Amino acid sequence: MTAPNDPPTRWWSRPVRVITAIEIGLAAAATIVMFLLVLVQAGQRYLPIDGFTWTGELARFCLVWLAFVVTGVLVTTDGHIALEVVDLVKNQWVVRAVRVFACLVVAAVGAGFAVEAFELMQSQARLTSPSLRLPMPWLYVLPLIGFVSTAVRGLVAAAVIAVRGVPAGHAPMMAGAE
Repeated sequence: MTAPNDPPTRWWSRPVRVITAIEIGLAAAATIVMFLLVLVQAGQRYLPIDGFTWTGELARFCLVWLAFVVTGVLVTTDGHIALEVVDLVKNQWVVRAVRVFACLVVAAVGAGFAVEAFELMQSQARLTSPSLRLPMPWLYVLPLIGFVSTAVRGLVAAAVIAVRGVPAGHAPMMAGAE
């Protein structure tokens, strides 16, 4: 039960936390696997055996997965790269309009990349990676998740800013995303 002065818990708070945790968990797993593979590659250089060629390929795939799976989380937590010069403008309606426009652009770019990731999954169904023989559609699954998340979270952020205004101190756009 919440205290009288606490803000009401939004119905989406728990699902947002769960989705955010999943995305961060996937990114953490990609980081750990990438780190271990790079260690294996470095160790192979000093051993008198042939190295595993697939380690470099999988490490590069992990870097791609890491980069794109957390894009939605960055939009929600307002942690993405942004030019904040407009925040210095005194007129809050101008700041709000620019921030809403920026969120809509982020959502549109995320949606466009999601469509392209899905198209790549469809068009490269018969291809596999050179060393690991990983089906290429698998490479695009995590970026697709990240881009869909970016598009949805960008739209939600635009709606939140349009209705409530710019969050003070760059607070997370959706409750439960902290």
